Amino acid sequence: MSLRVLIVDDEALARSRLRRLLGECSAPAAEVAGEAANAADALEWLRRGPVDLALLDIHMPGADGLKLAQVLRSLPDAPRVVFVTAHAQHALQAFEVDAVDYLTKPVRLERLLQAIDKARRLSGPALAAAEPVADDQALLIHERGALLRLPLADVRYFKAELKYLTVRTVEREYLMEG
Repeated sequence: MSLRVLIVDDEALARSRLRRLLGECSAPAAEVAGEAANAADALEWLRRGPVDLALLDIHMPGADGLKLAQVLRSLPDAPRVVFVTAHAQHALQAFEVDAVDYLTKPVRLERLLQAIDKARRLSGPALAAAEPVADDQALLIHERGALLRLPLADVRYFKAELKYLTVRTVEREYLMEG
């Protein structure tokens, strides 16, 4: 069972990129249920049926993403909200409206997968149980354009240096940024 996702962003190129990234998500799986270019279109879309997750931009014409998130909280089948924006300064406000996560553009697949998994776990027992995810037992590591899943059982130690994290296994080291 995959998460049904609504993408809300006023930039067509940003919606296209998120749609492509969501297409690459298999564990946890996510499907684009719909897209909207502004808050009014998003609410109209949600009148047709619920979604599990809304990916919201913050700066949009009309009501911004923060105001939309406040409205979404009052819906009976309120979707989880992940903000996807180029503006990091709104993170605190985003969590005040119960955002699951806050991603900055350009979005990396690894971060999107983490946000989707968080939303899946918070979306209720039926959806969480329907799709067990190995992310709790594995690390997702970006390497040369590929996304590697490294089982935690293979990790011997972690080493933090400035903004990098070295992950050591018996066979080799991996470098994670962040």
